[in-house]
Amino acid sequence: MTLARIKKGDTIQVISGREKGKTGKVLEIITKKEKVLVERLNLVKRHLKAQQNAKQGGIIEKEAPLPLSVVMPFCPKCNKGVRVVVKSAKDGTKTRVCVQCEEKMDVKK
Repeated sequence: MTLARIKKGDTIQVISGREKGKTGKVLEIITKKEKVLVERLNLVKRHLKAQQNAKQGGIIEKEAPLPLSVVMPFCPKCNKGVRVVVKSAKDGTKTRVCVQCEEKMDVKK
């Protein structure tokens, strides 16, 4: 599986599982396990023991990694998850492009 289709900071859409249809921003990509952490998606509860350095114990909610196979890049123009292709320009730069509407995904802000 190629990892170039999703990058940190991208908006993605979940295509299967209990979070199906939801969108979120990518926080981290775990390449060795082929998983992705998405902001406020796939939340799990963890029981945390109190720490000596001023951390209070209790039950916290945190994001759990999702497999890369269940997420797709989200195209704002198509308003859904889409497949992307990497196209090369004449000057040698590569950009990710939506397959359906030809919209560029690598827009510098």
